[in-house]
Amino acid sequence: MVKPLLQHGGDLQRACREYGTDLADWVDLSTGINPLGWPVPEIPAAIWQRLPETPASLFGVAADYYGCTPGQLLPIPGSQALIQRLPSLIQATRVALPDPGYAEHRLAWQQAGADLFHYPADSDAKALFKVAESVELMLVINPNNPSGDRYTPELLVELARCMRDRQGWLVVDEAFIDLHPEQSLAAELGLGNLILLRSLGKFFGLAGARAGFLLGSPELLAQAAQALGPWPVSAPALYVSERALADRCWQQAARQRVRMAEQRLVEQLGRLCAGRLGCGGLFVTLFTPEAAGYHKQLAQQAIWTRLLDGSQGLRFGLPGDEIQWQRLEAALEPLS
Repeated sequence: MVKPLLQHGGDLQRACREYGTDLADWVDLSTGINPLGWPVPEIPAAIWQRLPETPASLFGVAADYYGCTPGQLLPIPGSQALIQRLPSLIQATRVALPDPGYAEHRLAWQQAGADLFHYPADSDAKALFKVAESVELMLVINPNNPSGDRYTPELLVELARCMRDRQGWLVVDEAFIDLHPEQSLAAELGLGNLILLRSLGKFFGLAGARAGFLLGSPELLAQAAQALGPWPVSAPALYVSERALADRCWQQAARQRVRMAEQRLVEQLGRLCAGRLGCGGLFVTLFTPEAAGYHKQLAQQAIWTRLLDGSQGLRFGLPGDEIQWQRLEAALEPLS
């Protein structure tokens, strides 16, 4: 029997079915995708008419953006593709995962038959290193999705060294770290046992392109390339990725816009109730026992949010324009 796919944000067709609201009427805040993403230019016709060829220039641009060397990164069709393949590449049998955390990580290792150890996403250093003593691979989501918890690069470097001393691996999902690039571990890939997942879907707002990068040792990248097979990333996605990663002016302005929007969202949700707020830059999660009720009441007003598994919290993405901000504020008013 084939199990159903995990539910994620962005499924507006399901929202339409459940609440009888037309697609165009929804304000979709259910994802952590930048609503004011990088402006995609017209793509030359020739890009569509040839098999994908990764230009050598992309490696240089990406390495400059991420802060590693060209030989330490591999273009991939979104980080999700590697999440599903990591168990076959690493073949660890004892794996530690954060709770809460992006559920596809858990699913991939479950399907591989690994023994899973869950640690609180807000664990302190002592607790992290205690968990590391008993596993072969440790996953950290930094910043965590959906809780917003994060660790300093210094702590994670020490954790990677601890895992290396035990011939273990540290995997860091950095899908939401672009707002704070100085917190990335890309400069530490020389440790040899460090694996980083990067995405162009979140900060750059290019989720539909299915583009990202795997950062790690050349040996791991070679194995991953073989597992992905020929032409894993489409030619338009490669074309757009290179130009988005090179656009430093847009990146600087976008970081400022997102930080201001995050603060505005924090202020709006802070007036709703006394629940704890988790901030991930492109999303704010409200942890409250009322999450399921809030989710339903907002959906009845065509505001689509992400109800976390277990209904322990409600994740809000950033509104894309002033009309959406005002609709959210009006929808929240009766709930406070």
